[in-house]
Amino acid sequence: MRSGALIAAAAVGAWVAPAPAPVVPAIAAAFRLPLGLTHSNGIGLTFDDGPHPSGTPAVLDMLAREAVKATFYLVGEQVERWPELAARTAAEGHEIGIHGYHHTLLLRRSPRALGRDLDRAAAVIREATGATPTSYRPPYGVFSMAALMLVRQRGWAPQLWSRWGRDWGRHERPADIARRATAGLRAGDVILLHDADHYSAPGSWRHTLAALPPILSACAAVGVPAVSVTQRT
Repeated sequence: MRSGALIAAAAVGAWVAPAPAPVVPAIAAAFRLPLGLTHSNGIGLTFDDGPHPSGTPAVLDMLAREAVKATFYLVGEQVERWPELAARTAAEGHEIGIHGYHHTLLLRRSPRALGRDLDRAAAVIREATGATPTSYRPPYGVFSMAALMLVRQRGWAPQLWSRWGRDWGRHERPADIARRATAGLRAGDVILLHDADHYSAPGSWRHTLAALPPILSACAAVGVPAVSVTQRT
């Protein structure tokens, strides 16, 4: 019984080992999970959870006015609802990333179920955008060991973040979102934001939108542009 319990505990430990990577840089490094860009020629600007019928167009309009490109990690089930917005995002030159088909914690997904989810997301996104994404971010930024293996088997590059606005709450103020997203900002950072409220407080994308101008100003103050995660200046 003791050896069985030890084996079970070791298996669970291995399963969840990459999970703390977003908040423990040493774990991110051990599993080769980039928090920032692989180059330091810009600051990566990323948006999760879209597309959204109101949030995505508003963010796209602002990025167009500022001539900024970003990476949008799309959720397959939302792409099926709003394929024209996914298509617009790609058509305007933004990088399309994969955020899964269902926005659920990967630690709860079996390898078989997750494999189906990943392939379904890739197919839906490709059909809507014409793009073949190669960048992947898991829901909540949490990998299981199986998920990391499945993503890499598909030739996708995992991408986490080094700065975040924590912009999903109901009462978050734009000034606080911008402050958190840009605290200690430097070249090579990746900023996590959300252009959708499908999995967060209703209307939270509005706070993100209002925080974007000071975030972009902070990027400019660093002396490098805001870019998509694979874009080189």
